[in-house]
Amino acid sequence: MPVWEEFYEKKKTTAKEAIKKIKHGDRIFIGTGCSIPQTLVKELVNEEHDIVDAEIYHLLTEGDAPYIKEEFSGKFRTQSFYISENIRQAVNKGGGDYIPINISEIPYLFRSGKLPLDIVLIQTSPPDRNGNLSLGVSVDIVKSAVENGLTIIAEVNNKMPRTMGDSFIPLDLVDSVIVSDSEIVQYPSPDPDPVTESIALNIASLVEDGSTLELGIGVIPQAVLRYLKNKKDLGIHTEMFTDPIIPLIESGVINGSRKSINRGKITASFCMGTRKLFDFINENPIFEFRPSEYVNDTQIISQHRKMIAINSALQIDMTGQVCLDSYGFEFYNGIGGVVDFCRGAASAKEGKTIIALPSTTEDGKKSRIVANLTEGSGVVLSRADTRYVVTEYGVADLYGKNIRERVLALAEIAHPDFRNDILKEAKKHKYVYSHQKELPKISINNPREYERTRALSDATKLFVRPIRPSDEKALRDMFYALSEKSIAFRFFEPTKAFPQKFIQDFTTIDFSKDMAIGGFVKDLGGEQIVGVAHYYLKEDSKRANISFVVRDDWQAKGIGTDLLNIMSDIAKERGLTGFEAKVSAENQQMLSVFYNSGYEITTKREKDSYLITFDFDQQ
Repeated sequence: MPVWEEFYEKKKTTAKEAIKKIKHGDRIFIGTGCSIPQTLVKELVNEEHDIVDAEIYHLLTEGDAPYIKEEFSGKFRTQSFYISENIRQAVNKGGGDYIPINISEIPYLFRSGKLPLDIVLIQTSPPDRNGNLSLGVSVDIVKSAVENGLTIIAEVNNKMPRTMGDSFIPLDLVDSVIVSDSEIVQYPSPDPDPVTESIALNIASLVEDGSTLELGIGVIPQAVLRYLKNKKDLGIHTEMFTDPIIPLIESGVINGSRKSINRGKITASFCMGTRKLFDFINENPIFEFRPSEYVNDTQIISQHRKMIAINSALQIDMTGQVCLDSYGFEFYNGIGGVVDFCRGAASAKEGKTIIALPSTTEDGKKSRIVANLTEGSGVVLSRADTRYVVTEYGVADLYGKNIRERVLALAEIAHPDFRNDILKEAKKHKYVYSHQKELPKISINNPREYERTRALSDATKLFVRPIRPSDEKALRDMFYALSEKSIAFRFFEPTKAFPQKFIQDFTTIDFSKDMAIGGFVKDLGGEQIVGVAHYYLKEDSKRANISFVVRDDWQAKGIGTDLLNIMSDIAKERGLTGFEAKVSAENQQMLSVFYNSGYEITTKREKDSYLITFDFDQQ
């Protein structure tokens, strides 16, 4: 028999005897998530134990947390780094405390002695052939607790998967062993509702092939995995993951082949899921579980090219301040790793930080995008740290935007019922112009089905989508890039200035009847508009007036034809019968676009221009 086996047998005891090691006033750490040592927790609240004024520390608890109950208030006081559902009500009633802190910093509290731990209760796999125990589904801050705690009590469970990576602890660190064979706590991934699905789809549109993802705690980040089936060579560097990761690994979408570090590995600090997930990760070399001080280290995170941090929030104000741990004065969850990953991803080459939230509260009565955060709400991400914000109504890119541009971008993706309430408050504080037009109160604003991607004659990718109010700056830049001739062709008079009051008439569109689309190309500065088309429904008619303009240096590449074809498709889908257009007699390129459209064109000369008309059913 190996020496460690004798050592192991000597450490075995009962849960009752192990818990007797706890003294009055001790600081007790309990393992994370699905790794809660249930046998030990159940014994902890056994009335036979004379425990008084002990403090319990934990990150995230699943399953039962009986020590939070009021009847045990004289025995235990809970200190939570993250507030899970099973303790939320008790904490907000004063039955426990919340410690706001970034996950990356918690191990330092243990290591430095700022938060000394007397007792550490954990759950592990059985020892391997070398006598090492795997922390299984939860390495996170647990490993640091084990390495810095005074007395370590391990519930060794043969149902706990043995995970690879920096997840092992030597048997000699453990003081007592409790043998268990009960099923570890499971966390079934909830099915996404329609709002969550829309948000997840919007987020998925920001994920490029070869990206490395962090998926934060919450339904929305985890739901994104369901919509990445068509991506290639994705990597994972995240604090946690759930069951939906499995199909993407099996299909090869997630393979880590383009990760900058830990290539080919799925790097995480804990996971929460069902037995299917636990069996999948058991001794699976693809997975590399590491402690939070590594996984959440901003310098490690920032080394990944195309690092994308995806996290959810509770509320965001119109300037970009994000609250994600409280509803007013009531604490809801915690900071977790959001700040760690947002700052790390922001520093990464081609990195992105994404904050996602439904546009309203569950009852639909309140907007989550607000003029000002609810009194008592804490700012977890500052305006400077907030980049992409996503709701079911779209994506707002706040990076480098001024306050006025941020207000417009966030109002666009708010629920239609609340968009103009936000603008009204913004006008009051002089954040936007007093003449800012109201936004359309419709739910079909910029629907995804109107988005297209085209390859131009030189193979450049042209992305076409509906124009938004926040496109004012890009459209202004395009107008100022036009030659005098192109300006005259579009506006039929010399125009030298394009102020905001003028531009907003072309960007703030009532999509219930009218339509405006832009052709966008990417450059080093982001997106730029190279062509734009508008149609305006004629009163008491099923026809619309249509107009185009393409930037001079992008003409003769087929953009005008593409815009006409897309606008025709949209108009036909919406029940329109045809278009009319006023075209300068000298504008031969635009006349050619109409004549070569395949429609039966009627032309009528009106002084220096032509009136073009055609019906969609005449081709």
